[in-house]
Amino acid sequence: MADEARARKVADRIKTVTAENLESIVKDPDLGFVTVTDVRVTGDLQHASLFYTVFGDEDQRATTARLLEQNKGRLRSLVGKQLGIRLTPSLEWIADAIPETAAHLEDLLKEARERDAEVARAAAEARYAGEADPYRKERDEDAAAEDGEDAPGADAR
Repeated sequence: MADEARARKVADRIKTVTAENLESIVKDPDLGFVTVTDVRVTGDLQHASLFYTVFGDEDQRATTARLLEQNKGRLRSLVGKQLGIRLTPSLEWIADAIPETAAHLEDLLKEARERDAEVARAAAEARYAGEADPYRKERDEDAAAEDGEDAPGADAR
């Protein structure tokens, strides 16, 4: 079992090699603009998961996924030659959900801003149900005592 530092170095190297040579290996004009966002390698260095994003619509993403899957063996061969380790890890291409997640978060933030604006508008137009200051003050108690009235809160016995 390899240590975590070595697995991280192998993952970084796989990311660099595949990103730099992707277009030269997959010689197809239908390949979209691919960005390798992350690579994760298992502890025994036998399997590598490559996360990628594609700039374009859903058809472009599907075409790119198909092309990456078709050329997986050629890319693995290139990685094996470039890494120079005893066993070349198998490659698995996984479409990264970062753009969809980011768009969803942006929608949620926009909705939160709209609700905050609504609350601020309601607060600005709000009126007190009673007086602006519903609490009695000491001077009110003193004035009531001078007038001969019972002080508020005093029991009349």
